[in-house]
Amino acid sequence: MIQAFDRLIHHLLVAVDESENSRRAVSYVAKLLEGMPSFKVMLLHIINEPEEDFFADDGERERWMAEKQETAERVLDEAMTVLVGEGFEPERVFPLIKVRYCPSIAECILHEAEASQSETIVVGRKGVSHKEEFLFGSVSNRIVHEAKDCTVWVVE
Repeated sequence: MIQAFDRLIHHLLVAVDESENSRRAVSYVAKLLEGMPSFKVMLLHIINEPEEDFFADDGERERWMAEKQETAERVLDEAMTVLVGEGFEPERVFPLIKVRYCPSIAECILHEAEASQSETIVVGRKGVSHKEEFLFGSVSNRIVHEAKDCTVWVVE
């Protein structure tokens, strides 16, 4: 029975950004799973694109996008290095940058988890105050409450 279980592939989606909490989430996954071959990891970085009228002109929009793309690539490279360093084969780690307007980052993460058929969503806890959480909501809290048919790991 255990041999059959080992052949199953489990899909994790790890939401990453430039925060320290995101780095801890990646590190937690890397150390916990130690590159277990039954796991594939999607590293998701979302660039929340502002609405068209946010920019004065196309040049400003292009500069903004180039800066965000560069940051996303750096964050994903760092996360990939951590996972591979703990034993994940590079072909089992899938970095993904999504550029889209997101009324809520949590909503976009949940959409990507569903689209990729991820069984587990891993997010870092931002550590917002109760006041901030009341006013703006918490990405991790919303994911915990709205995720369906998957497990959610919130790493602090």
